[in-house]
Amino acid sequence: MFPDVQGKGMQAFEKSFVQVQSILDQNRVLINEINQNHESKIPDNLGRNVGLIRELNNNIRKVVDLYSHLSSNFSKNMDAVVQVQGDSRLAAAAAANMMPKRTR
Repeated sequence: MFPDVQGKGMQAFEKSFVQVQSILDQNRVLINEINQNHESKIPDNLGRNVGLIRELNNNIRKVVDLYSHLSSNFSKNMDAVVQVQGDSRLAAAAAANMMPKRTR
């Protein structure tokens, strides 16, 4: 059960990190375009920056949400691991107590 808990947790972490990296890559492109538009001083390009900056802000919110969920999922995963380890120790202790006592 312990490897299963870790496996599912790692898959969730990897998925979240891939999503975060994808958004950060998008943000890099947005920032470059925003900078180019700003440097061009062309009114249409400057006007386009309003939408690009909104998109950038929304992406940043998504990254914050993903990291928040990552943190929460990590905590839950660690709690599950601790629970599994605790259950294993209890089972081992119970099994040791059930073994027949040796008489002298």
